[in-house]
Amino acid sequence: MSPIFSEQFVIALTSLFALIDPIGNAIIFASLTPSHSPKERRSIAIKAVLIATVLMLVFMVVGDFFLKHLGISLAALRTSGGILLLLLGISMVFQESPHQTDQELGLETEAKSKPKQDITVFPLATPLIAGPGGIGMIILLHANAGGVVQQELAIVAALISVLLLTLVCLLAAAWLQRLFGESGLSILNRVIGVLLAALAVQFIFDGLAQSGLF
Repeated sequence: MSPIFSEQFVIALTSLFALIDPIGNAIIFASLTPSHSPKERRSIAIKAVLIATVLMLVFMVVGDFFLKHLGISLAALRTSGGILLLLLGISMVFQESPHQTDQELGLETEAKSKPKQDITVFPLATPLIAGPGGIGMIILLHANAGGVVQQELAIVAALISVLLLTLVCLLAAAWLQRLFGESGLSILNRVIGVLLAALAVQFIFDGLAQSGLF
């Protein structure tokens, strides 16, 4: 393994790991899927990681050209991703507990089944896994590689490594649910919602600062 490959791999791995945050996403995934079966969680996790992988690879290759062609700056991408995350965070804080049933309330009425929300594409694949930070970083790493094949391969290897780790963490969501319990996940869901909202506001602040408007 050449020094060029190793250096670029370490840089890309650490940067993408921090931005994609596999462990944090696993906790969020567990709090978003408390009523899903292990099979459903596994299917959602695999599909979400595959979609995120395709998105990241596409943006790595054509992201800079695509954004410039549409007149979209990285600042705008970061700000819009922040707004989407803010909406998600608010909904997580104020949503009703999915575990409160009529039986728990002591009522004899028949429980109404609610359709489960598909979170595969939004918010799991994007913007949680393939978010504005990760997409912006993969575009930046690709630009800095300057067409050097070894550096490009190192970036791809680092990206795949982080995404595989993310998949492993998502598949461990059932263990997290057993660890925290339903009540614990309900509390954790709201705490994470507050943290997501704060992260979203930071994304918006960073995007506005990067835009040069202020």
